[in-house]
Amino acid sequence: MGRYFQSEVDINSPWYQVLAAFWQRYPNPYSTHVLTEDVLYREVTPSNRLLSRRLLTKTNRLPGWAERVFPAHMARRVYVLEDSVVDPETHTLTTRTWNINHNKLMTVVEGCLFEEDCSRPSWTKLRREAWIISTVRGLARPIQEFGLARFRSNQDKAVKGLEHALNKIQTEDPPHLHGDQGESSEKQKPLPPQAPPTSTQKPKQFV
Repeated sequence: MGRYFQSEVDINSPWYQVLAAFWQRYPNPYSTHVLTEDVLYREVTPSNRLLSRRLLTKTNRLPGWAERVFPAHMARRVYVLEDSVVDPETHTLTTRTWNINHNKLMTVVEGCLFEEDCSRPSWTKLRREAWIISTVRGLARPIQEFGLARFRSNQDKAVKGLEHALNKIQTEDPPHLHGDQGESSEKQKPLPPQAPPTSTQKPKQFV
């Protein structure tokens, strides 16, 4: 059956600032497990929605009991795809992420919705849910429990990382947060020296 996680957070910042912070949140001192990020695909649709696909590389340290069970040569990094849709008309950012390696050990699928709080336009609502699934015979339950605990810990860090990026944006007070500043800032980040091969074809489906 797997494990399910759900949370809701109110962010004391307007949606357009949260959107800018989302693109600029790495690196930050709370998410040192995130090593690299690369834009694989980006498109503005005729309806003015921004579609993006990014590849994130994260560390994948196993717990002590798992290191005694699984081979020592198992990769200690996990590659994560992130699809996102920005809709400026509805003031929403929808994301969906999932790991593309270590799937036999554990799969984690996360969905997030950032949307403007209609009753408080200077606030943003964040709704997050995740599914943690393992198919390892005899070890699925402890692996899923470990995955859920790590996911909770990482999401606490993710919120702090987003707040860190928001503080930087609000302190610097850039003149045009409504534009594509977040996007252009992201494009200027250097590529990792050995990024894994990826497809440049248009993804068939977004969140």
